[in-house]
Amino acid sequence: MEASVPPAERFGKSPPAPRFPYATWGVQLAIGGVLIALGAGILIGIPAVIVDHPANGNLSDAANAIVQLATALGFLLVPVAIATRWGESSVGAALRRLGVRGFGPGAVKWMLAAVGAYLVFAALYTAIFGAPEQEDIAESFGALPVQVLLIVIAAPVSEEVCFRGLLFGGLRTRMPRMAAALLSGLIFGALHALTGVSAVPPLVFFGFVLALLYEETGSIVPGILLHMLNNSVALIGQ
Repeated sequence: MEASVPPAERFGKSPPAPRFPYATWGVQLAIGGVLIALGAGILIGIPAVIVDHPANGNLSDAANAIVQLATALGFLLVPVAIATRWGESSVGAALRRLGVRGFGPGAVKWMLAAVGAYLVFAALYTAIFGAPEQEDIAESFGALPVQVLLIVIAAPVSEEVCFRGLLFGGLRTRMPRMAAALLSGLIFGALHALTGVSAVPPLVFFGFVLALLYEETGSIVPGILLHMLNNSVALIGQ
């Protein structure tokens, strides 16, 4: 018996684009995937720690940079592997499933709204609790170009793929938008607690806003750009 062909393909038309959320995985795999990604990053970075073998317990700049890069690789490779395993046959298709997509000019207004909301929250938080303190890890990576590569490029790309593409995308398959955005923001902020507890609430709100931005624009790329901007400002200020 001949297999049926979708009408769109039968007449030479492209099938309709999938509607948001694009995730083919659910809540458990979304949360579990973040933990697996974190563990994978640690495992990838272990050889650098073993080779460096610091006598005083402090890693060299090169080893610190490799460990940071390993973390970014974990946050990037595990989501791609999950998206590939659950519904996609290529890396490119998996990245699109994770929200790496084009976006229209209308995204600019949502990006400006996200920046405005974050600045208002940051100002209120600072006025009430004081300026958040976060450990300066940039200098531990060595030369400025390495700092830029790891903090301004690698971290925003990999974290948006993991926390917005994988985590928020998976949560949205079963949860309302605000609840999914809040939970993804809480997990995002909590995993940054080691660099400074007082900086966690602003990071939670930042993750919350970027999740909403992802849904409004249909792409994690605007969030990547704002994340890069935020980390650039933080790097300059350190």
